[in-house]
Amino acid sequence: MLSLNIHAEIEAFTLQVQCDFPADGISAVFGRSGSGKSTLLRCIAGFQTCQGIIRFGDEVWVDSQQGTNLPAHGRPVGYVFQDARLFNHLDVAGNLRFATKRAAAPAAIDLPTVVDTLALGDLLHRQTENLSGGERQRVALARTLLCQPQLLLLDEPLSALDLRRKGELLPYIRSTCERFQIPALFVSHAIDEVAQLAAHTMVLETGSVQTAGPTLDVLEHPNLQELTGREESGAVLSGHVAAFDETYQLAHIRCAAQDLVVPTLQAPAADAPVRLFVRARDVSVATSPPQNTSVRNVLQGRLHAVGVDPSTPFAELVIDVGEQLLHARVTRAAVAELGLSENDVIYALIKSVSFDQGGSA
Repeated sequence: MLSLNIHAEIEAFTLQVQCDFPADGISAVFGRSGSGKSTLLRCIAGFQTCQGIIRFGDEVWVDSQQGTNLPAHGRPVGYVFQDARLFNHLDVAGNLRFATKRAAAPAAIDLPTVVDTLALGDLLHRQTENLSGGERQRVALARTLLCQPQLLLLDEPLSALDLRRKGELLPYIRSTCERFQIPALFVSHAIDEVAQLAAHTMVLETGSVQTAGPTLDVLEHPNLQELTGREESGAVLSGHVAAFDETYQLAHIRCAAQDLVVPTLQAPAADAPVRLFVRARDVSVATSPPQNTSVRNVLQGRLHAVGVDPSTPFAELVIDVGEQLLHARVTRAAVAELGLSENDVIYALIKSVSFDQGGSA
């Protein structure tokens, strides 16, 4: 377990974090820009001075009362930055060899396995300046692994990538942590990335912890929007892959005894468990089956709860779609005009879904 109880002052900003992270799998630090996410990672890595205690397993990296403060090079941490920070005067192979020379012996993570895991074989003799953003981040992750870390710190590695490149890199991050059994802290301000990668999530705002726990619980927190200052509340639906349409690159997901169709560039494994994160703001409702609409996903359900806040223009609906709950954010005017009340049969129109192949809910 990574155990933190730290305090840091950086100019006018104060970071105060007390939290424990599991020492396996991927944990996320989520929050909007300026919430202190990168500062927290820098404290863990030893790049930023802090007071308090940082403990990783049986090792104490920081203990202010005992005068303990391991330097950055003494902490078994691998740090992947927002920008890849590769050596442009070296090709990909040269960047990787540089890491192997700096690694502690004996090396538990070897070069051929890393190259295979991150599919870098065809890139080894390429100059780094000629790589795409996603390729650069794969090389950066490989170089970090070859330094033999016991903990990965991923500081918004997807923030500079377009949607296609993000979709390509996400499975590599997941498979890397699984194959090498290295725990990771993944920093992001994008809730779809967190939903797809992390088993445990902490929400950070203005330098302090707002909530933490299993990702599914955190993402369904009723006050997530207020905690993060973003319209990010939503729900996670679990299901399994029923079919894949290669022509249109659509995965058919059996979910809540109904079918959803989700765009994906890569064919998912048949019958694989998946989880789908649906933002409340991406769900609209109808009182009768919609016709002639471009929205492909419509789930029939029963209105479980209607939360109306007179201080805002909006209402939060909770819809039972078959032993799973979906959230919708609509206007109070829509609630009144449609005459919505609890136990009504309604139809949820889902405009967008974040898809996590292989992530059981």
